[in-house]
Amino acid sequence: MGFEQKTYYFIGIGGIGMSSIVQYLLLQGHRVYGYDKTPSDITNQLTDKGVEIVFDSALTSVPRNAISKAVTVIYTAAIPERHPQLIYFLHQGNQVMKRAVFLGEICRNNKTLAVAGTHGKTTTSSILTHIFHQTEQSFTAFIGGVLTDYESNFISTGSEYMIVEADEFDRSFLTLHPQIAGITSMDADHLDIYGSKENLTTAFYEFSKQVSGPLITAFDLPIKGLTYGNENQDANYKVSNVRFSDQGYLFDLMTPKGAFNAIVFKGIGDHNLQNALCAIAMADQAGIPVEAILKSLSTFPGVHRRMNIYEYGSHILIDDYAHHPTEIQAVFDTMNRFYSSRSKTVVFQPHLFSRTKDFMEDFARVLSKFDRVILLDIYAAREMPIHGVDSKVLLDRIENDCKELIQKEALPRLINESDTGVFALLGAGDIGLETKKIINHSHTIS
Repeated sequence: MGFEQKTYYFIGIGGIGMSSIVQYLLLQGHRVYGYDKTPSDITNQLTDKGVEIVFDSALTSVPRNAISKAVTVIYTAAIPERHPQLIYFLHQGNQVMKRAVFLGEICRNNKTLAVAGTHGKTTTSSILTHIFHQTEQSFTAFIGGVLTDYESNFISTGSEYMIVEADEFDRSFLTLHPQIAGITSMDADHLDIYGSKENLTTAFYEFSKQVSGPLITAFDLPIKGLTYGNENQDANYKVSNVRFSDQGYLFDLMTPKGAFNAIVFKGIGDHNLQNALCAIAMADQAGIPVEAILKSLSTFPGVHRRMNIYEYGSHILIDDYAHHPTEIQAVFDTMNRFYSSRSKTVVFQPHLFSRTKDFMEDFARVLSKFDRVILLDIYAAREMPIHGVDSKVLLDRIENDCKELIQKEALPRLINESDTGVFALLGAGDIGLETKKIINHSHTIS
């Protein structure tokens, strides 16, 4: 049977998870069109690959070749049900699928390695992808971030394995049935979806039951599997004798296959070392020789907006996607370890009204630990405002005399006029774009 070229239309095509699937379909020879609210680096890259993208939600803006009933429509969970294009395709009777469901279909007949967890999915899956690439495996990876040096969130050398992120948002990960999986963390999050941490835990448990082969879990999680952790934990995979050098982390490793010494991991942050350990365990369970896995860690290039460190004049800038109190704590701990003698400022853009409401006190507690706190307005993303929830309310709860709320346009001036040593610019909204403008004039360290 010959190849059947299909036409796809993506609503929300500029999303990081959507764009990797688009690149996969283009590689397979299919036609792809799409809509997004605003142009971005991602939409520009897809346009350069020949994808026609519109930025008007009106039905009249949909390209003629994408309007028929034969077109398969993929939409992101962030798209509202009232979106006019989505309503049209549903009423017309097109095949319409959420991104997560479609990703599940792509992976259904392939050996799939899935990384789940409320924190660490993107970094862990990126390290795993780098391992597979450096050891010359046949694989296709869909990553929730842009891998530095590769400059892409989609990397493909073949089709023997699929590497994916198993996203808990909207219970998306329940569309996956991987052969190997890792679970990095299960902190309360997305309570607008789950209602309680107990419901979130139940969903992770359901996901774990869909894994047909080895399941790798962080040591302290309540789900059974092969575990990874620190030297004081009775884990199957654990690091010890951790120290830091100009090359990055140096550590020793214990695995079910024996001990390995003086391993180099090019990264920063104890949480990222644990992410690397999860990736090591998953690659080991996939059958890649441990020696080859460990050799590749020394060349890991990092991921955009995951503990990226830059020199900017006399300042150090840390750019990170952290948008949950636990993630902010991890950044603070890293700053304390590596820049203990320098003053520390956090610039935080809260992401979602619901998350800010659910974790208001936790955000206030962890942000109060920094020497100086700068807040930006809440990035609403898919949400409408919630009465009584805004950045001023959060600011008032922060127990730190050195704090203020600013507009993001004032950020470059604030940094330039500051004598602060280290800035952490944190959030999952568009603060990354503001940071990018600043770091275009800086020098990359990590």
